[in-house]
Amino acid sequence: MSKDIIENNETKDEEYENYCYLCRRPEHTAGKLIHLPNDIYICADCMQNTFDTFHNSSGMQFMDLTNFDMSQLNMKGAQSIPKSQKIKKKKKEEKKQPELDIKTIPAPHIMKAQLDEYVIGQDYAKKVISVAVYNHYKRVLTDTMDDIEIEKSNMLMIGPTGSGKTYLVKTIARLLNVPLAITDATTLTEAGYIGDDVESVLSKLLAAADNDVERAERGIVFIDEIDKIAKKRNTNSRDVSGESVQQGLLKLLEGAEVEVPVGAGSKNAMVPLTTINTKNILFICGGAFPDIEDIIKARLNKQASIGFRADLKDKYDKDENLLRKVTIEDLREFGMIPEFLGRLPVIYTLDALDQSMMVQILKEPKNAILKQYQKLLSLDEVDLQFDDSAYEAIAEKAMEKKTGARALRAIIEEFMLDIMYQIPRDDSIGRVTITGDYIRGTGAPLIDMRGVLALES
Repeated sequence: MSKDIIENNETKDEEYENYCYLCRRPEHTAGKLIHLPNDIYICADCMQNTFDTFHNSSGMQFMDLTNFDMSQLNMKGAQSIPKSQKIKKKKKEEKKQPELDIKTIPAPHIMKAQLDEYVIGQDYAKKVISVAVYNHYKRVLTDTMDDIEIEKSNMLMIGPTGSGKTYLVKTIARLLNVPLAITDATTLTEAGYIGDDVESVLSKLLAAADNDVERAERGIVFIDEIDKIAKKRNTNSRDVSGESVQQGLLKLLEGAEVEVPVGAGSKNAMVPLTTINTKNILFICGGAFPDIEDIIKARLNKQASIGFRADLKDKYDKDENLLRKVTIEDLREFGMIPEFLGRLPVIYTLDALDQSMMVQILKEPKNAILKQYQKLLSLDEVDLQFDDSAYEAIAEKAMEKKTGARALRAIIEEFMLDIMYQIPRDDSIGRVTITGDYIRGTGAPLIDMRGVLALES
């Protein structure tokens, strides 16, 4: 191994903090650590406690062991802590330049314009998330509020499946270059039961920040399927994955110092712990909240159900965007506890996708899936084209599946399979045009050879 590679590895190792092998405290908490064979580190307190257990030591004190050879100490079965479970050392503030500062945060209108390039429709949701994220990072990056303390802008987004909840959060985190952790609420359970503890969401955020605590404390956590931890009704068993999980999340949403396992999903005796302050972490919760429309309908019909102003019971049955009328009372009726909703002050909804929006999703975004296939075939020097009837046929099929934008990928994968398989076999193909008849299974794609295209040009 060359000298440059060795020096480079030593520099990388210096960026991480070591832990006491016994008490798991980091070096900045436990003090200077003693380096033992097999890359094991022990703090002075644990070493003293170890010698205190020696009955034949005659009061031997650790601080008097000037001639003791540490290399003779046998740590049987000891294993060094892997780098994935080490924490990066905090750099001095005067040398550390934050990735974001108050001058470089994009204004809400700029943030929304950037989201428009990737997310189709959902103008209201994009406006709300842009303002909330902008206000949150202004709060995080400035300490000149004097006696006025700005509270967190945690969010709850409600929208049908496939409407773009997760994609919206992924895009905003990528644009701001902040660590993002996405977790599923269905895996969370009350502490002490099989499943993930609520602290596991912070472990994922810490891993996304490359074990850099300071960077993780400015990140974003997205908890999907939040509706699945609603309070269970008519049950006599302990609700370990419902209301109790909501209560466990309260301290994270509000802001607290939480001990988090490093490099693992749960705490155990051999995993080091570190402390993360959630005060400046932005929490975004999302869910489809199925059947909440029935709760909204019942409330709306109850408001005007008698007399001349009485509405028909089926007035709201065909309203695809009934979710826009959701209120805090509806969410409480669904099973979300008031304390949990109180820590999510920004609540907004996403609209269901219609056929015209499906066509836009196919055409307009920078990373549209059809553009990805065009890029793949262009590497084989083949021009892939779609006529208008193809866009309409794909959108029609997607609407039938009722799974939102997720249905587009499955449909496109199905009809592109034969094309992606056959094109590399024939070097004479220059252009492939996908038609609506091919999507519906009543026709074939149009193939143009390279020689014909050369004559046309």
